[in-house]
Amino acid sequence: MTIPDFQTLMLPVLRASADGEVRIGDVVERLADESELTEEERADLLPSGKQTTFANRVHWAKSYLGKAGLVELTRRAHFRITDDGRQVLQNPPDRITIKFLERFDAFKGFRDGNGTEGKTETPATAEPAADDLLTPDEVMRTAHRQVEDALADTLLQRVRSGTPAFFEKVVVNLLIAMGYGGTATDIDKALVGKTGDGGVDGVIDQDPLGLDRIYVQAKRYADGNTVGSGAIRDFFGSLDRFKAAKGLFVTTSTFTASAKDTADMLSKRIVLVDGKQLAKLMIRHEVGCRVAETLTLKKEDEDFFDS
Repeated sequence: MTIPDFQTLMLPVLRASADGEVRIGDVVERLADESELTEEERADLLPSGKQTTFANRVHWAKSYLGKAGLVELTRRAHFRITDDGRQVLQNPPDRITIKFLERFDAFKGFRDGNGTEGKTETPATAEPAADDLLTPDEVMRTAHRQVEDALADTLLQRVRSGTPAFFEKVVVNLLIAMGYGGTATDIDKALVGKTGDGGVDGVIDQDPLGLDRIYVQAKRYADGNTVGSGAIRDFFGSLDRFKAAKGLFVTTSTFTASAKDTADMLSKRIVLVDGKQLAKLMIRHEVGCRVAETLTLKKEDEDFFDS
């Protein structure tokens, strides 16, 4: 069974409070049991790692019920049903949705941005459509992922359209941004790719003192032109000539299954980074891109109001 969306959880959350004040944590556990969630589904975390996906959706269901005046906060982590909520349960719909909540003035005021006095729940930061199954924060994460996917494609296209020398510089820049090699002034020193380079495009210190080194091979291939096992064996031979213990093979395309198997079987440690992983690392370490805008999500500080 999949984890129920937050609109599907609205009616069960309302029913859970039918007998009076309830603790939100107890409601989460009760509804997880009623939904027959597996241990894996119960443990599934948000990207932040601070809350489970199911608990987050239960909280949002309670929040939206509060916006409509069907439940109200009582004390920290507790809430109870209101008279309006009891009336809904007297003749409940098959499913409470955002569209259903729009019949309540309090909720319409919230949707219009007017707010309602006495409702202290965290406001939605990105309002979903009435038929949207995602919570507002899930909408934002989905949009963020789409933006980053588009950026990754753009970065990869830009790297592929550059020269091989530019690609080698990108890789060394990335390694330095990740904490290898020292400072940006070491880039030219680390780039060794040229005729007679022995099959190595870069050499970078793994630690600040240069006690260990990483040898780099950078292959700028078009999409669909995969790197095979032969290229991995050639790189292994280059590492052997330099008496190197480890190497990094980076490409703008992908590796064949045999190339991956070959890298795993060889006696020297060779890490493979394909185009998709390269683009993600560039975004994470801000190589070839920069922060355009920062959005901060905030939530109610229950300790403040409970003091």
